Amino acid sequence: MGIRFIVMVNKQGQTRLAQYYEYLTLDRRRALEAEIVRKCLARTENQCSFVEHRTYKIVYRRYASLFFLVGVDNDENELAILEFIHLLVETMDRHFGNVCELDIMFHLEKAHFMLEEMVMNGHLVETSKSNILAPIQLMDRAS
Repeated sequence: MGIRFIVMVNKQGQTRLAQYYEYLTLDRRRALEAEIVRKCLARTENQCSFVEHRTYKIVYRRYASLFFLVGVDNDENELAILEFIHLLVETMDRHFGNVCELDIMFHLEKAHFMLEEMVMNGHLVETSKSNILAPIQLMDRAS
């Protein structure tokens, strides 16, 4: 399948955005998020950005005060997922101008919309920043 979930958390471990591409009950989501956030935030900058957890491989990256955590299948390419995270951040930067935690909190629907333009059913389908942002810019102009 590829990507199983994408979670953005702050340095305190509070979830700011979560998108799942497989069904998990709310309790299982909460437990999974708590476990992987605890695991990833406890790691130092000198350690690699890949962690094995249950049946997932967690690929994460920190940008400013936000951690981007992506849960993938064990056979997925870690470097490709790091590139995906970087593309997501660059796309958000282009739209919000140096994206920060508050941008995600106050424009959660736009952040989800960007993810929905990029990832469909756990597979990366769009990598062009212009194509990703075009529908969002149309919505901004219409409102």
